[in-house]
Amino acid sequence: MGLSNFLLSDYRELMTYSDQVKKYGLTKMAPLIITCSITGGQHGKEANPNLPETPQEQAQSTYDAYNAGASLVHIHRRQPENPALDSKKAEEYLEVNRLVREKCPEIIINNTCIGGRLIDTENMTTSELLHASTAAKPEVASIDITSTSQRMHLGARTKEMGGERDAYLKHFDLINNDEDIVELLKEFDQYDIKPEWEMDNLTDIKRLRGIIDKGVVKGPHWCMMLFGGNGVFPNYQAMALAMQMLPPDTIFSTINIGGAHNAMMTQSIIMGNHVRVGLEDVTYYAPHQLVTSNAQLVERAVRIAKELGRPVATPAQAREMLGLGAPRQY
Repeated sequence: MGLSNFLLSDYRELMTYSDQVKKYGLTKMAPLIITCSITGGQHGKEANPNLPETPQEQAQSTYDAYNAGASLVHIHRRQPENPALDSKKAEEYLEVNRLVREKCPEIIINNTCIGGRLIDTENMTTSELLHASTAAKPEVASIDITSTSQRMHLGARTKEMGGERDAYLKHFDLINNDEDIVELLKEFDQYDIKPEWEMDNLTDIKRLRGIIDKGVVKGPHWCMMLFGGNGVFPNYQAMALAMQMLPPDTIFSTINIGGAHNAMMTQSIIMGNHVRVGLEDVTYYAPHQLVTSNAQLVERAVRIAKELGRPVATPAQAREMLGLGAPRQY
């Protein structure tokens, strides 16, 4: 039975109820898409030595998360000369995309793309549009539709971590405007990349609706919202309100960070949304217990989903839901 028919049909059709439960779980919700954000662009091994930074580490970590149940991987490529920083070179993103595809033939590859203008507040300069990863042709790329100002304490690094650095306070501003986003979407069309809209607050939904109304992007719209940390206050009322505000033809996933990670992830699964996990978002598995791998976080999400009767999406099912074609080769 096709996924669209499954979502619209009745349990009494095609199968007995017991057969449906065996195949799809106890709920009638869409299979759960688990995204694994393996690295991130801020903290690194100084926060957790198990965080993958080199292309080889990222490919292996993705492979383990893929086998654990992740259907989509979100990649920040680090600079080879300084893995404490994000790469701005398409060929470096392409390298890690190739390694990931070799190990994971079906997983959906998502590169970070930010899509705004980062302001160097110390030198008062504006960077170029951060869309270096688009030429590497990921299947999906994230666009931060928010505007934000953040201050983050980053720990010291030793040479053994792949780069020496004293601890410091990182302060950056992300400025977004609709014109920049529309221009970036033209590049997405050129490379056949699906946007992943990342939002930090509820007002970002209004901005997204405005961009969709311009007719420059087609659905289904793959949207993520950050709960906790610098994002939306982590409670179920805020999540429910966000769901009510989302544009039509939206597939909604949550990014849950900080102490409320498990509670909000579970709430998202219960409410029929999708979830992102990974060492970008949390470095501790439990109080005083570091995450041992990205796969460990995926395994927990899979276990919770199964205990709640929610089926976990295969990469093929995730592709069908997101409107993606066959796995892209590199």
